[in-house]
Amino acid sequence: MKNKKLFYVLLVVLAVGLILVGCGSSEKASTSSNSSSSTSSSSDSSSSSNSSSSETTVVKIATQSPLSGPYSAMGEAIKLGAEMALADNAEKFKALGVELQLFPQDDQGDPKIGVSNAEGIVSDKQVLALVGHLNSGVARAAGPKYEAAKLPVVSPANTAVDLTTYGWATFHRIVAKDDVQGPAGAKFAFEDLGAKSVYVVHDKTAYGQGLAEAFQEGAKALGMNVLGFEGQEATQTDFTALVNKIVAMKPDAIYFGGMYNQAGLLVKQANERGFQGYFLSGDGSDNAELIKIAGVDNVKKTYITSVAGDASRTEEGKAWTQRYKEKFGKDSSTFSVYGYDATLVVLNALEKAINENGGKVPTREELNKYVSATKDLKGVFTTTTFDEKGDNINAEVFIYSFEEGTYPAKFIKTVSVK
Repeated sequence: MKNKKLFYVLLVVLAVGLILVGCGSSEKASTSSNSSSSTSSSSDSSSSSNSSSSETTVVKIATQSPLSGPYSAMGEAIKLGAEMALADNAEKFKALGVELQLFPQDDQGDPKIGVSNAEGIVSDKQVLALVGHLNSGVARAAGPKYEAAKLPVVSPANTAVDLTTYGWATFHRIVAKDDVQGPAGAKFAFEDLGAKSVYVVHDKTAYGQGLAEAFQEGAKALGMNVLGFEGQEATQTDFTALVNKIVAMKPDAIYFGGMYNQAGLLVKQANERGFQGYFLSGDGSDNAELIKIAGVDNVKKTYITSVAGDASRTEEGKAWTQRYKEKFGKDSSTFSVYGYDATLVVLNALEKAINENGGKVPTREELNKYVSATKDLKGVFTTTTFDEKGDNINAEVFIYSFEEGTYPAKFIKTVSVK
């Protein structure tokens, strides 16, 4: 009996052991199976990733403009215009195997920050082009970085004459230069407003001083009496001493080369001290903020030249500005559409390069050749054909009046660059 019980005990132990061994084997097998499955999945994922990367290449288009600081209203307009252009063309480039990405950088209108950002831009191999800058002084400082990296640049706003005199193969702009804009403003003041004397002020920046000098040269050529020419720091907000001096001299007009934030303050303070003449400025004052700063009642005798046209003057432009407002929840400014059209120049060149390069994404140097060869490209508002220096031979200067206290300012006339 004992032997029989012992037999049954051993039998049970053996059975349990076999079950445990079976469970262990089963678990191990299951683990092995999962591992195998995981490896397979990983392999598939890697293959898919490789397959995806072979089918889709990320191309980044950088922007550099002030996204913070006193010039951010204009800088953001350029960035949003570029963003909209990329979104509008995303599907077309997906079909070409390209995923477009925006790479926006905030230069704050500061040349040092612009150079630092430029170093980061050119070090990112996925960045094939830049749309920017707003401020000519920033473009001048950062330009050598782009040139060394063979990165094509299309500016929607830079007007300083010298930017296309350095022999940079990579710099292009779709807007007119100051040596056209300045004299156009002087001619309008003299012939249309009847101004015979003017006091010229600038903000000591590359843009502001350059434009003021161009205006002064044009004014003198027309026989206008330039009563004064002086600079104020770009950070200055109190113009009391300057305005008192100007009011005492009673010029027919004040001309300011600089940005809208200071222009608005100068208009406001001059009116408060009894200035009765006209106030003129350039494209740096082409912004709704000028009215807010100066006050609606003070801008009625304010006129500007701008290298950026009002897109809403055309039916196509009206539709575009409506889409812009729906997309971003805000009104566009004149430089919004120039940010858009400058980006279209890049995308048009990129598309041609891919199609003529066996479907391959071009190098920066290859893309730059296509950008430079841009001819009769119609954007929402601009038509671009670059000359050998990178200037747009179709660029125009526009005259606007703030007499109605609204923005965009009232369009007066167009001055052709040709």
